[in-house]
Formats: sequence, C-alpha cells, structure tokens
Amino acid sequence: MCPAGKELPALGARPFPEEADTGQLPNEAGSCWRVRGSAWMGMGRPARRRSPGQLENSGLFLQTFLLLFLCRHVSSQCKILRCNSEYVAATLHLRGPDRGSAFCTALRSYSLCTRRTARTCRGDLAFHSAVHGIEDLMIQNNCSKEGPTAPPRPRPPAPNPHGFESLDMCDYERSFLYKHGRPPGFQHCAAFGDPHIRTFHDDFHTCRVEGSWPLLDNDYLFVQATSSPVAKGSNATVTSKLTIIFKNMKECIDQKVYQAELDNVPAAFQDGSVNGGVRPGGSSLVIRERSPGRHVEIRASYIGTTIAVRQAGRQLSFSIRAAEEVARAFSEEQDLQLCVGGCPRSQRMSRSPRGRGRVPADTARALCREMLPVEDVYFQSCVFDVVTSGDTNFTMAAHGALEDARLFLPDAEKLHIFQAGRGCSLSSPSSLLFLLSCGLWAVLLHF
Repeated sequence: MCPAGKELPALGARPFPEEADTGQLPNEAGSCWRVRGSAWMGMGRPARRRSPGQLENSGLFLQTFLLLFLCRHVSSQCKILRCNSEYVAATLHLRGPDRGSAFCTALRSYSLCTRRTARTCRGDLAFHSAVHGIEDLMIQNNCSKEGPTAPPRPRPPAPNPHGFESLDMCDYERSFLYKHGRPPGFQHCAAFGDPHIRTFHDDFHTCRVEGSWPLLDNDYLFVQATSSPVAKGSNATVTSKLTIIFKNMKECIDQKVYQAELDNVPAAFQDGSVNGGVRPGGSSLVIRERSPGRHVEIRASYIGTTIAVRQAGRQLSFSIRAAEEVARAFSEEQDLQLCVGGCPRSQRMSRSPRGRGRVPADTARALCREMLPVEDVYFQSCVFDVVTSGDTNFTMAAHGALEDARLFLPDAEKLHIFQAGRGCSLSSPSSLLFLLSCGLWAVLLHF
C-alpha cells in the first residue's frame, strides 16, 4: 500500500479527467502520489469537467477508428489477384471448342480459390465481380460444380544462396502474369530489303539510309543496322551488317553482343557463347541456328523478346517481337529509333518502279507473286527490290519478313498492310474500301 498524505506534484498545465477514481497512483520510483478527490492537482487552471456525452463521443470515435483500421487490414489480405492470375495461367493455352473438361477444371479451381479468400475479401469489388463471372461462365459452358480441381500454384521459391532473387524474375512473361494477372502485350518491328521498315506502330517505310542507323536504343537493347548501296550508282541501299547488344542485367545475364555480316550469320555471340553467361538466369538468353549461315533466332525470355536475323541474297534482315514495356523503355535522348519512328522524312522513298530497272517490272511482279500472293506492302517491297537490284533472291527477303510477322505479330488481323501512294495506308481487312477512298481523294485533288 502507498503511504498516506502524499499528493501528486505539479506537472504543468496538462488536463486529466476529473472522473478518475480517487485513490493512490504509483510513480516510476515505486512510491505513490495521491489524487485528491476527483481533481488533477497541477500548475495552471484546473482541468475542465467533461460531460458524459463527450466521453461517449470519444468512445464512439475510438471504436470507429479501430473498425476502419481492421477493415483496411482485412482488405489488404484479399488474395483475389492471385486467384485471377492462377485462372489466367490455367486457361492461357486453352482455345477452341475442345477445351471443355480442362476449362471446367480451371473454373472450379478458380471458384475454390475465391471461397478460400472470401472472408478477407468482403466489400472488394474485384472479388464480387469474379464470383459472379465464375457463375456465369460455368452456366455457359455447362460445367458441374462438383468435379476435379487443379492443385494451387506453388509459391515462388526463396532467394538462392548466391544472393539473386528467384529465377522466375528472368522469365518476363511468367513474372508479368504473376504480377498483373494477365499476359503481357507485344509489338513487332522488321527491317529487310532496301531497307523497308515496319515500325512497332505498323507504319511502313522504304528508306535510302546509308551508313549506320539505330533500329532500337532502349534500356535493354541496342540494335544498329549498317546499310550500303544495293548497286553502284543506285540510291537504294541494303543492310549489310547488324549489331545487337543485350545490355547487362545483373540478376540474369552478362552483356552480350551479336554481330552478323553478309555471308557471316553466326550462331553464337561475339565472345563465342550461345547463352547469357554463368549467372543463374543465363539460360534466359539463348541463340539457335534455324538454317546454317542463313537464319538464326535469339530468345531473350528475361525481357520477353525474340529476334530473327536472316540473309537472303546480298542483304540481311531483322525482325523482333518485343514486350511493350521493353519497346517503350527509353528516354527523350533516345528518340532516333527506326523501329519507333520509322525513317526520317528526308530519307523516305517511293516504292513505285520508275525508269529502267535491272529487271522489267512485269517480270518482277510475276516472280514476287509466286512467293507473295497478296499484293500488300511486302509484295510492293519485293517488286521494288527485284527491279532495283536485279537479284531474284530478294523475293526470299520479303517472304521471310512476312513469315516472321506471321509468327511475331500479336494481332493476325494486322499482318497485311496496304498502301496506295504516300500517306494512304492501313492494315487489312478493310483495304478495298480504303483504297477506293484514296482513289477518290486523288481524283478530287486532280480537279
């Protein structure tokens, strides 16, 4: 018990609730101070008495604060995004009418995942949208609620003893899917023949560029094409050398340089290696030979990118399928990229055959039509190159570029591009209507 008669000393003008019970309060030293009556003894004015209503309001405020805090904590535990990504991963390769049982299994697994996280997802709009969406899809696909489910996706492994993060970070598509619950978007660019440039934005230019020009220059890749005249005295040029630099990414690869020249399209990087090096993610960059001395493919899965390098006739061609984030990862200082902006206006050429060429235009058209039955920009490029160079192997250059586009383009509807004169261009399928409108516009200008 505390000794009697010792009162609490002054601690400044700090209010204390007068409703506190009269009694003894032990201090830090183990002795006691006495609270006299219901007042707080100290310097300054005595504390004002609070009404019972004020106390109730304070209690209500505290309860409301705690409720909001707990709700926020519960919401932060909602795992609906994980459920979404697992469902997308399970159905990513299911296409067509035969997906039946596998699709129903994925839906049941999706439903099970949402039930497991239901308690922590109350009030989450994404969660409730997913639940209703699952029900609709199960009805539309005649899926039974009873049946097998897929095992849950394992959590990513812990960092390895070398200090690198999980190797999943060197698989761009898997990492993107895990983070965003959907597959990444991709873009395509190509340079072939004269050279002709198909940009990431599906613009198509024929260029007279001579010397070295950057096709790409971003945070992950640098690609440079060196062009030389297709024939002595000709304004047309072809790509005679390609240099590709895969920039250092410490978690995945060492910096690697690939270089190809006419009659030298190696299936190895400049240092003789065929992958990204000895780092844990080194296998995320590999080079493969598709046709000896003529066609190589470089897969950089750590940045979701695939590159094809070909030689046809006396020219090199370049095609790339790049993740959108990678293609856009550049600063204002890196603005000169043929894959992004196309040829500078002063370097653009018309593909209409003019004057005498080394091969008659009709002959060139017949040769190109054998490889390219659709008379799009690839066909036009083929005719231009054969007429200008006299080398019928250029039909293979345009055909190879079209085949790469068929593989690399995310949207097959954009495979063929049709152009009528300068400035009239579009991608199929509405080409005929557009060509008619271009023709009408030309007639109006004439009159």
